[in-house]
Amino acid sequence: MMNNIVYSTEFGRIKATEDKPPRPKGDGIVRIQKQTSGRKGAGVSVVTGLDLSDDELKKLAMELKKRCGCGGAVKNGSIEIQGDKRDLLKQFLEQKGFTVKLSGG
Repeated sequence: MMNNIVYSTEFGRIKATEDKPPRPKGDGIVRIQKQTSGRKGAGVSVVTGLDLSDDELKKLAMELKKRCGCGGAVKNGSIEIQGDKRDLLKQFLEQKGFTVKLSGG
């Protein structure tokens, strides 16, 4: 039986401390894949394997969205760009000095 205190008369409600799991580190290879599952048929290009801080990821996502002329988001250490823009993303990231692999999806 687990002994998790949820309320204390001294401190009131006690929130459980949930540690965010560390984001997986990239292996030096940036992977770009197309995903459509769970998106009602709308495809997105997902860029993973970037070993960057959150601020650097957001800055790179802004550049990619501007280059592709579409929307996107940063989620769980990966960048999602709307539409199938894998070739354009690969070209841009290689210009930035990343090693890039395309994977189907």
